[in-house]
Amino acid sequence: MPDTGTATAVLWRVLPVVALVALVAAWGRELGAAVVAVVAVLLSGAVLAAVQHAEVVAHRVGEPFGSLVLAVAVTVIEVSLIVTLMLSGGDEASTLARDTVFAAVMITVNGILGLSLLLGSRRFDIVTFNAEGTGGALATVATLATVCLVLPTVTTGEVGPLFTSGQLAFAAVASLALYVSFVVTQTVRHRDFFVPVAADGQPLDEDEHAAPPTTREAWTSLGFLLLSLVAVVGLAKLESPAIESAVRAAGLPQAFVGVVIALLVLLPETLAAVRNARRGRIQTSLNLALGSAMASIGLTIPALAVASIWIPTPLRLGLGATQIVLLAITVVVGVLTVVPGRATRLQGAVHLTLFAAFVFLAMSP
Repeated sequence: MPDTGTATAVLWRVLPVVALVALVAAWGRELGAAVVAVVAVLLSGAVLAAVQHAEVVAHRVGEPFGSLVLAVAVTVIEVSLIVTLMLSGGDEASTLARDTVFAAVMITVNGILGLSLLLGSRRFDIVTFNAEGTGGALATVATLATVCLVLPTVTTGEVGPLFTSGQLAFAAVASLALYVSFVVTQTVRHRDFFVPVAADGQPLDEDEHAAPPTTREAWTSLGFLLLSLVAVVGLAKLESPAIESAVRAAGLPQAFVGVVIALLVLLPETLAAVRNARRGRIQTSLNLALGSAMASIGLTIPALAVASIWIPTPLRLGLGATQIVLLAITVVVGVLTVVPGRATRLQGAVHLTLFAAFVFLAMSP
């Protein structure tokens, strides 16, 4: 856990404030290359600060509640960026929500999960986790992705990969209900399914880890976490034109903008998952990965469904054939990884290979 009494802790408190000052100073102005570079550095600093403060809050509330902190925070960033870019992007941005949400699923279920398994197994040879909780989380992600991203491709109510208004309303309500059901299961009904386990499958003794921060420290970190998130959303909005220009200049498809956005907003989750994997807390890493995937669909789609009332750009959610194939093989491989409740470097490598295939095909469809 971060030491809140060190100079480093002071830095994590200063960074969000500096980022917010820069955001106010640069908002509404034409940004030159040098300013864009400075904004990018401050954006990275705000993301890292968000990770540190979220971990303090997570340590205070304990697992599995702590894993929900970053998941909800990431969703706030994701929805804000998608809505902002859709409002300014016109019809070209009609698939941005689909591209970003699908990228979030691939990054979390293959990228973060695979990296966590690989790093954990390199240090501990074989990593263990609770198959019941992780399996339920994966099933929820698969159902949400199918309802929200696959069905629009095959429904006939609208021409193209679109839901009708009624279908979109159903998908939004079903997604939110399923997400809430999972959260209740994770935090109330079967909380023990989602706590870190030792090599013998028994829950880890929380007393073996550092003492949790005080209530005052947790509330302070929560405040700085909120400031960090505001800075991240605002600075990312300032950076978005540069991101789109860079994607076009590189000759990449417009859909790759969604991948860049997802990579950006999931950076806090990635860093937190890696840190927990290196400490042998693989269950926490999996909670972060799958929880973020769930939140990216179960909270983002309902929010976008409501926002679509005012956004003139159509909401094209249906995946293409290549994306559906990637999603299907990801679910199959995920099931095979989760069922044993233990994994080696091989499983991590398989998931990372799928992630690499997703990135490559996003760049060269």
